[in-house]
Amino acid sequence: MRVMVTGGAGFIGSALVRHLVTNPVQGREHCVLNIDKLTYAGNPASLHSVSGRGNYRFMQADICDRAAMERAFAQFRPDRVMHLAAESHVDRSITGASDFMATNVMGTFTLLDVARDYWQRLPAPERDRFRFLHVSTDEVYGSLGPQGLFAETTPYDPSSPYSASKAASDHLVKAWHRTYGLPVVVSNCSNNYGPYHFPEKLIPLTIINALEGRRLPVYGRGENVRDWLYVEDHVRALDCIAAHGRPGETYNVGGRNERRNIDVVRRICLILDAMAPAASPRESLIEFVADRPGHDARYAIDATKLESGLGWRAQETFETGIARTVRWYIDNEWWWRPLRNRYEGERLGLLQEAAE
Repeated sequence: MRVMVTGGAGFIGSALVRHLVTNPVQGREHCVLNIDKLTYAGNPASLHSVSGRGNYRFMQADICDRAAMERAFAQFRPDRVMHLAAESHVDRSITGASDFMATNVMGTFTLLDVARDYWQRLPAPERDRFRFLHVSTDEVYGSLGPQGLFAETTPYDPSSPYSASKAASDHLVKAWHRTYGLPVVVSNCSNNYGPYHFPEKLIPLTIINALEGRRLPVYGRGENVRDWLYVEDHVRALDCIAAHGRPGETYNVGGRNERRNIDVVRRICLILDAMAPAASPRESLIEFVADRPGHDARYAIDATKLESGLGWRAQETFETGIARTVRWYIDNEWWWRPLRNRYEGERLGLLQEAAE
């Protein structure tokens, strides 16, 4: 199986590449081409464990570059495309939406159009085998109240420039299936966490700030709820969906681990106090700050379709996954320290009127 992964130097993408490269199917290795532009969040160090493997290749390219994508398809001849390349941080989208529109919308369009041309020219057996998996987010569904779960049939209601750009790309992917017959599958996942996560998101930022004795900013009163999914569980789901998902269908991926943001931060503090004791409890570092504009109250995924239809199950609870994650950051300063030197954790996405 020849698998093209876009965005494979990012957080989820690198976890997927590591999984595919090191997990043969029926004794046969995947051959993986990782295409990544290497923006601020793309880190080749996340792939150090597979970079020397014979079944792994890397191509630095922008998915908006049609000529580069045509070369990649022509030379690599993928059986499967797993599309993860995206700008993904909500805070950055609030004050810099243009990059999100370019990559998430126009980049997805370019990739779809090149994939369609390639797929239509394949001989029948290869054409039947080809799949295009588009990896998206639960944020396209908007905000839940205290009850209920996002299902694959939930109407789209995005709140941020980021989620709007992902909603647009989801619609493009479905349209390429309905209009051209391109065999696509879409996945929408809940919040991921785990090793190799760029330290701008809540969990890695909290861990690193706490290790350094810095303040731990929590938006609003920390009441916003997220369904947390350990990244290695997620990439197993992606592999399963790409291999067995029905073309034209959407599959929601969630960990069934709802937590308030404040509870996530407090849990990290307790784990760190046990694993790497400090002079005083880390919970004293928590600081409530102005909320994010348009901050969705709650996300929660109903993963029944994936669980019952394709047999996937999350293996990590939040308690086991967050302990593994904290331990990894304690043990792997070599990975996150250079990133910290580039981004020190300053507040992003704060509108001028809110700042004033």
